[in-house]
Amino acid sequence: MSISENLIRIKNQLPVDVKLVAVSKTKSQEQIMEAYDAGQRIFGENKVQELIQKHGSLPQDIEWHFIGHLQSNKVRQLIPYVSLIHGVDSFKLLEVLNKEAARVARTVDVLLEFHIAREESKFGLTMETAREWFDSPEFQSMSHVNVCGVMGMATFTEDQQIIKSEFERLHAIFLFLKSHYFANTPSFKEISMGMSDDFLLAIQAGSTLVRIGSSIFGTRQI
Repeated sequence: MSISENLIRIKNQLPVDVKLVAVSKTKSQEQIMEAYDAGQRIFGENKVQELIQKHGSLPQDIEWHFIGHLQSNKVRQLIPYVSLIHGVDSFKLLEVLNKEAARVARTVDVLLEFHIAREESKFGLTMETAREWFDSPEFQSMSHVNVCGVMGMATFTEDQQIIKSEFERLHAIFLFLKSHYFANTPSFKEISMGMSDDFLLAIQAGSTLVRIGSSIFGTRQI
């Protein structure tokens, strides 16, 4: 099937309130434009330089999401071009984002990444750490970052029950944070979870953003 056919097939499985992030890392401009011409407008990249390069050469109404592990020393380059950063997992990174966004007079939207998987290698916060952040005067004084929700990656396993329980845990974290810290913040509404192999489970557990690459563009060519 073509990229456009794959895209239409996936979008037909998404509820109207779930947004699709087409993971376009390593993909050519031609491949991205095929998805764009089929109506896709949100694309996800995991390398800062690649996102900047694509931003400059592809249509300007594309909404670029950064879905990789962001290093603090790359923030200044990224800030002017990104719409949403999916994986903030350290307070230092949050501080740098706030500082660099202020420097260019904008507010940057971010999601906080929580560790929900059994694999220790995956990044993410604990609830205890997050509560320390939100209770701190340093966080409360940040005026150039807008926390829009949470993000998480499930364990890489074929056990559907494990994946389901981890997604449900992230949804519970979101609900707790919404009620305790963001009750008066309408923009705190996103749960980014679910990829090509598990996005339907993620949607059942409350995902509002699914990140899908290989099911749209095919497996990476080595």
